[in-house]
Amino acid sequence: MSNVKQLEQAEVDGFLRNLYLEERSENTVSKYRRDIARFGRFLAEGRALDREAVVAYKRYLVGEGYKASSVNSMLAAVNALLSYLGLPDCRVRLLKIQRQAFRDRSRELQKADYLRLLETARSRKKPRAEALLQTLCGVGIRVSELPFITKEAVLEGRAAIRCKGKCRVVPLPDRLRRILLRYCGERGITSGPVFVTRSGRPMHRSTVWRTVKSLSADAKVQPRKVYPHNLRHLFACTYYRQSRDIAGLAALLGHASTETTRIYTATNETEYAGLINRLGLVP
Repeated sequence: MSNVKQLEQAEVDGFLRNLYLEERSENTVSKYRRDIARFGRFLAEGRALDREAVVAYKRYLVGEGYKASSVNSMLAAVNALLSYLGLPDCRVRLLKIQRQAFRDRSRELQKADYLRLLETARSRKKPRAEALLQTLCGVGIRVSELPFITKEAVLEGRAAIRCKGKCRVVPLPDRLRRILLRYCGERGITSGPVFVTRSGRPMHRSTVWRTVKSLSADAKVQPRKVYPHNLRHLFACTYYRQSRDIAGLAALLGHASTETTRIYTATNETEYAGLINRLGLVP
């Protein structure tokens, strides 16, 4: 009888159930499910579940051309599964990623882009798209946190957001509150989440994505710049430029560490070049 370890579906199911019991977010569980399924397909080619296979999988992902951050994300799921299965020696190191000195301006949503998206939503009479843009960019929340923007939160002026096992309070600007109250009034929303489907369920992230992306062509904004997380990025960069308060920004964004927040403090290359030119060291 072979002692070769194989990955069983029951073990995967138990791992995912454990993530749920740890109160991981629905998005996290879904992401881990996809990543483990990908790993399972790799093992299905006759490989045993051992360190050699995991190292081979790491090399396979790199060879497929995935970005280092994507490879690390997929490996993190596999490492978590291995820890759950009592196979810590099979875990592999993540790829080292050098922190970018400059932000990639070509993929960065500028305030002028955002304002054109808003104007397009207004001119096309898409109040839901307009309200979504203003909410995501106005307070910097994640798409997965939209259900916490409720009629009650709007009335109170603050949203209690629960994510990744933690709770944080996000103040809602007065201007945004007026916009959302008017939006709720027009749609007969008296309680619960502001952004819902016709059946009253919270909007799915893919619907939010499509709603925002659909404005890019008419707004003359490059489609690769238009996605919900870039609105959060614009909020964070704008907040930091005005306040220089990285701890406060981390609290608003729901980051456990300010190291995660530092990406929003990076300057783009054009701004650095302007600063260097102003030094006057090349007379």
